[in-house]
This record gives sequence, structure tokens and C-alpha cells, in this order.
Amino acid sequence: MNKNERFEKVYSQGMANVTEIWVDKETGVNYVFHASGYAGGMTPLLDRDGKPIISPIVNR
Repeated sequence: MNKNERFEKVYSQGMANVTEIWVDKETGVNYVFHASGYAGGMTPLLDRDGKPIISPIVNR
């Protein structure tokens, strides 16, 4: 994987029905991706108050 890529996959579950969590390495915002067959979508992962979940950004 290229170190210059902006997103990093931090969680993955499933094969036919895939659920993944991706982190934007520049902003720390977490996204959830779900795919089933030929359909899929990605959206920000939100907490119970509707605010995006943000991971700490590690300096490289």
C-alpha cells in the first residue's frame, strides 16, 4: 500500500456482505463502507449526537 494514500482501512468484516471502517489520515474522520453484491455506499461514522467520529492523527 502506498504511504501517500489518504485513507486507511482499520476494520473489515464479511465477504459477500462487506462492512469496513476507513479513516481519513488528513482529518481523522471515520467512514463506514458497506457493500452487498454490486451495490455499496460510504458515509461518515457518527456518534449518538450526530457528530462525526474523529480518530487522533499520528504524525509520520
